[in-house]
Amino acid sequence: MSEEPDSHPPERRSWLERLSLAFSGEPQTREDLIEILRDAQDNGLIGGDTLKMLEGALAVSELQVGDIMLPRSQMVSLPADAEFMDLMKLVVESGHSRFPVHGDDKDDILGILLAKDLLRGIVADGGPGQVRELLRPAVLIPESKRLNVLLKEFRLSRNHMAIVVDEHGGVAGLVTIEDVLEQIVGQIDDEHDEAEESTLISAQPDGQFAVDALTPISDFNEQFGADFPDDEYDTVGGLVTSAIGHLPEAGEELALGRFHFRVGRADRRRVQSFVVSVNAAE
Repeated sequence: MSEEPDSHPPERRSWLERLSLAFSGEPQTREDLIEILRDAQDNGLIGGDTLKMLEGALAVSELQVGDIMLPRSQMVSLPADAEFMDLMKLVVESGHSRFPVHGDDKDDILGILLAKDLLRGIVADGGPGQVRELLRPAVLIPESKRLNVLLKEFRLSRNHMAIVVDEHGGVAGLVTIEDVLEQIVGQIDDEHDEAEESTLISAQPDGQFAVDALTPISDFNEQFGADFPDDEYDTVGGLVTSAIGHLPEAGEELALGRFHFRVGRADRRRVQSFVVSVNAAE
C-alpha cells in the first residue's frame, strides 16, 4: 500500500513552519521565537528592519488599546454646535484629518467628522444646516481590546479611528489604524509632519538653536561649553524630560543653568526637538 501523501507540502507551509524547520529545535514560547529571529539577523538571513517589523507584529498580539491610545487630555474634539468657520479653524490648526464630535458633554460622542466632509459642506451651495449632517458613525471600543483584534476590525470595517471608553462608559481616549501600524513598522510620517532636521543642532536667524532631542549630551556640551552629566541619560531629550518630571508637550519650557529649553515638537511617546536659547556665561 502506498504511503499517505504529505498533507502539508513544503510550498504550502506557513512562514513560521518554514522558519522553524530551518533551525534545530522548535520554539516553545514567544521569547524562543524572537531569539531565533535575532539569530537569523546575526547570520544575515534577515535584515534589521525586517527583524523590527517581525518583533512589532508579535508585540501587537500582546498589547491592548490602552497601551497605545491617545489619552483624552490630548484629544482634539469638536463641539457639534460650533459655527462652520470656527470648526474649520480648529481643523486647520490641528492638522488632523478625523475628529470626534461631541455634544454638550465631551463624553457624548455624536460621531466622527472627516476634514474633507467639512470642506465639502462649506463649499456646497448653502452648506448643511448643522455639522451633525456630516458626521460618520463613531466606533466605541474598550481599553482592554487586543491590538491584533482591533487591526482586523479596522481592515474589515474600513474605519480608521475608534473612540476608547473606560469601564464607566466615559471617553478615555482614541486610537487610529496608524497607531496600530506604527507598533509594527515604526513611526509613520505623512505630508503634514515636519521634515527632520538635517543636523542635530542648528542655529536659527533669531539667535536661538534648534536641537534634536536625540542629540547626545556630550555633543551638546561640546557645542555650547556646557557640563551637563551624561552618566544617567545619554540624550538631551532624556535630560530635559527628567528635569521637567513628566513627558512634556510642545510649548513647555524649562531653564537649566544658562540654557532655556522650549519643547518644539513632541508626540505622546517622546519629545522630538527643542528650541534652545543661551544666556551669556557669568
